[in-house]
Amino acid sequence: MTIWNWRLRKIGQALWLRASIFCFAAVFVAVFANHLGFFVPDWLPSKIGADSVQSILAIIASSMLAVTTFSLTAMVGALVAATQNVTPRAGRLLMADKTTHNVLSTFLGAFLFSLVGLIALGAGAYNQQGRTVLFAATIIMITIIVGTLLRWIEHLSTFGRITDTTDRVEDAATKAIRQRRQIPYLGGVMRQRDLDLATAAMLGTPVNVTQYGYVQHVDVGLLDRLCKQTRAEVDIFCLPGSYVGPNQPVAVVTTAGISSDMQAEFARAFEIDDVRAFDQDPRFGLCVLTEIASRALSPAVNDPGTAIDVIGRHLRILAIWAEPQPTPDEPLSHRVRVPDLEINDLFDDAFRPIARDGAALVEIQLRLQKALVALARIGEERYRANAIRHSREAIVRASKTGMIESDLALIEAAAKAVDRAQALT
Repeated sequence: MTIWNWRLRKIGQALWLRASIFCFAAVFVAVFANHLGFFVPDWLPSKIGADSVQSILAIIASSMLAVTTFSLTAMVGALVAATQNVTPRAGRLLMADKTTHNVLSTFLGAFLFSLVGLIALGAGAYNQQGRTVLFAATIIMITIIVGTLLRWIEHLSTFGRITDTTDRVEDAATKAIRQRRQIPYLGGVMRQRDLDLATAAMLGTPVNVTQYGYVQHVDVGLLDRLCKQTRAEVDIFCLPGSYVGPNQPVAVVTTAGISSDMQAEFARAFEIDDVRAFDQDPRFGLCVLTEIASRALSPAVNDPGTAIDVIGRHLRILAIWAEPQPTPDEPLSHRVRVPDLEINDLFDDAFRPIARDGAALVEIQLRLQKALVALARIGEERYRANAIRHSREAIVRASKTGMIESDLALIEAAAKAVDRAQALT
């Protein structure tokens, strides 16, 4: 995905764009009803009362403004609830909810449609055929409003709740990790694991960005075009999700002596923003899920059930990374070398904070050990090694909380199953 496609996609997720399209379509129908009148048979206008359209539009105009205001209040309430009870990082997923966008856009479009229609009727702008078209459009609009209201009522019953928000975060993390499985190096090829940034910078030309923030997106296609122009290759050192600044190279061009203008062109391939994004950053989804669990384990919330639910979601997501390797897409560029996503980091993002915050809770520790057993049995050595590492760290944390011996014995017995899984698989 190019940097411009990425930016257009972000714009497409904004509420104002869809609302503007719906409003434009509604106003277009109301304004140009006369021009659509040639579809209307000559006998039909006489069957429709002169004041029927105006009275219906007046009802829609008065009610839709109140309904739109109520819907905005409900959306803001859901965002506040998600921020306070789940995590602020999940708010952007709620803001991008398509159902909410469609509902608010429909209500606002219906309000503008009725308002413009009333103004045009009051000005005598419609002939008989145009009034008939407006009446038909009003009936269609009422049908859409009723269907949207029913859908909105159902949607509000779950929108912003902990389970709903956690589902959205898991879906975003799952989508990101599946995409990385399909395109393991963002469209490039694998960079050497032992390549050191300092050494590479001495031999080539570092690429520095001009602002502090998180890498959200890397345009490998743009990097490939620039590499062909300079007859060079580029090693990326900062994956999406990395926090960078002007003094930290995000990549190194293998050719020395690249001009400052060309360095700036290379830097344009890295989209930097104040916050992380889910799309190219599978670790971010795991981190947000872990935040949900950590908040649930805080003394103010005391909801271990949510933390147990998150552990199960982590298990499902990490299991995806161990699935049989799909046939990867052909790399966009063999000149762009990208580091691999480390399984150690995925395990740390998923389990370390939960093991820390739930160290004194036997039910959390037991569920954590069971999840680690399942991951150790997947069959890959790196999974077994990380499962055993986190299992033993969890035992150490639990032993330092003053937990009674019988509970600690249960956890140690569960941890032994992780070691046995290593020996059996």
